[in-house]
Amino acid sequence: MESYFKDIEKRLKQKISFEKLEIIDNSLKHKGHKFFTKDKYHLKLKIKSTNLKLINKISAHKLIIDVLKEDLKKKIHALEINIY
Repeated sequence: MESYFKDIEKRLKQKISFEKLEIIDNSLKHKGHKFFTKDKYHLKLKIKSTNLKLINKISAHKLIIDVLKEDLKKKIHALEINIY
């Protein structure tokens, strides 16, 4: 899991400028939900980025989602994004 999160951070750094990134795994909070599977993550990204704050929220989220689009198909079930 830790290496997967490092991989996410590396790929985001290649495309997006940010000062700080925190990846929080909230998967266990969703255990028991109808479509819960232990093979897919429920992640929260907390990103401190001056550059992302300069563009509108939807555009910033699209940039992040574009980097993680394959992960969203295979490894990530839910993604919460907080930009500050």
